[in-house]
This record gives sequence, structure tokens and C-alpha cells, in this order.
Amino acid sequence: MGVLSGSDPVALAQAARRLADGGLVAFPTETVYGLGARADDDAAVAGIYAAKGRPADHPLIVHVADWSAAQAYTDAPSPLAQRLVQAFWPGPVTLIAPRRPGIGTAAAGGQDSIGLRCPAHPVAQALLRAALDLGVTGVAAPSANRFGRVSPTCAAHVAGEFGPQLLILDGGDCPVGIESTIIDTRGTHPVLLRPGLLDRPTLEAALGDALSAPDRHAPRASGTLESHYAPTAPVWLASPQALRTAAPAGALSVAEAADRALTSGSPTRQGLAVYSRARPAWPHRLWRPMPEDAAALAHELFAVLRTLDEAAVAAIVVEQPPAQPDWEGVNDRLRRAATR
Repeated sequence: MGVLSGSDPVALAQAARRLADGGLVAFPTETVYGLGARADDDAAVAGIYAAKGRPADHPLIVHVADWSAAQAYTDAPSPLAQRLVQAFWPGPVTLIAPRRPGIGTAAAGGQDSIGLRCPAHPVAQALLRAALDLGVTGVAAPSANRFGRVSPTCAAHVAGEFGPQLLILDGGDCPVGIESTIIDTRGTHPVLLRPGLLDRPTLEAALGDALSAPDRHAPRASGTLESHYAPTAPVWLASPQALRTAAPAGALSVAEAADRALTSGSPTRQGLAVYSRARPAWPHRLWRPMPEDAAALAHELFAVLRTLDEAAVAAIVVEQPPAQPDWEGVNDRLRRAATR
């Protein structure tokens, strides 16, 4: 096992057979790398929960080759679901639909709803179709990392988490970089459970309806816990104004607060991920410039958090992006990463 090329037909066949036999496979999607098992086998899915250390009631997303395969898991797709499929599949959108009784119980975290997604990545598509030929209608796959930690966007990230015992298909860096949008399509109106790369205006135009916020009746959904996507070092968010007004040779106020909380004021190295200004002369800071475009920053976000974590910084200070529709997915991940 270990890391195999996702473009190698032999490796794809080996991975598909492993899924069919109830084993685990890590594979790339356009969003992040997933840790997959056949969704119709509760024992196989239990292996995902065990490997990640994930609570068994925290549902997974079932990845399918196309809408026809998705109908193995739902028999009552709404018009909202059909509009999402027509507009965005294959792509980074997960829809929540009623679950067929007797299938996908473990993948759904025991709920009567299930999350379905058709990924656009060519390696994911090739794997899902090869597995479908072996009778695997869908692959349950959360992000291929330990539960609650930073999602992986390349094969090396996955190998660093799980080691050589896991079969990993290498498909290069994930082009999107943050997880899919999740929309509950079971009711009269669509409910946004988790934002992703696609902004609200784009989604609402396709749906023909405004997205509602989840209420107490909303289903549990993948990646929606208050604290999630977190590196080992604590994450602090700093406003662009705080960065712009800090003295060029002085200390960043939010970083100093982190210093005091973590080290009683002694100087320690910290990571800075900033998009709005050139590198300042702050001491004890590991600087990482970030793109000013939302999609480009999303692509780099998790990789930068991992890089700073691997540098053993005491804290990671991230510049808060704008509160605009195209930044909603990035802001969601940062808020959860910074929640302690």
C-alpha cells in the first residue's frame, strides 16, 4: 500500500477492489482528500470512524459517480435536489436528501437523511466508476485527517496523518482546497448547512430560492461542529485594520495577547497568514503571504495552516477576510479553526 499514482489504471483497479472488499482508500477530490469506504457496508464505514477518531453520530458524505448511482441511497429527491444536480454536479456541492431505509445507516450517522455528492476530480471519478463496476454504489468519505484537524489537500498530508498502511491515490493538489457546500434539500426551501467555494448568489440563482439558515430541526452535517479544521497551534483572527495600524517595528496586538496567554509574555515564534500588506519587521513572526482573491486563498488555506503548524509556532495569526459572499466558505473554516 502507500501512495500510488491516481493516473495508473493498475492502482485504480487495486483501490476499487479494496473498497469492494470493505477496506479504506484515500483519494483526491476537487475540494480535499477523502478517506473512503463503501457506503452500503456499515462495518466498512465503521473503519473510517475508527481511523479518524470521529464520533459515530457525526455523518459522512457519500460520493457517487453520477445521479443514477445516488438513487441507491435516496428514493425521494426534491425539485431542489434536482436543480442542484443539474447546475453543479459533478462539483463541490453536497445535497441532503431523505435516506432509503436499510442502506447507509452508519454513513448517515444514524439519521434518516443522507449527504450525497458527485465529485468532479478525474481521479475520484475514475475510482467511483471502477468501484461501481464491482458493485460499490457509493463511497462514504470525510476528509482524510484525524477528526477535527486541518483537512488534507495533497497526498503527502494524508500520508503524514495515517502512514504507509493506508492506500492513497495521488491526484496532485486539490484545486478548490476547502470542503463542499452542504445544502438540505428536503424541505420547501433550501437550507445552507455549510458554505463552500460557491457563493450564495450563484447557489440561489440555480435553486430559484433564497438559502435559509439552519434551525433546531436541521440534520447533523459533516464539518459543522463549532471547533473544527484546527491545527495544533491555536488560531487567532486579526482584522485588516489591526494589521494596517500596527507599528512597523512593533508587536501585533492580537499576537501579543496570544503570547501572554501561552507564554506569560516571553517572546515566542508565531505564524502570520496575511493577504493585505507587505511583510513588516515584526520580530518572532513566521510570515506567510496569502492571495487577495477568495478562491485562490481557499486553495492555499489548509496547506498554509499545516505548514505553520509543522514549524512548531506557538500560535497562528490569520488576517480576517472580508465579510462578503465569495468569502463565506473561507470565513466559516477560519471561525471554526479559531474556536477553542
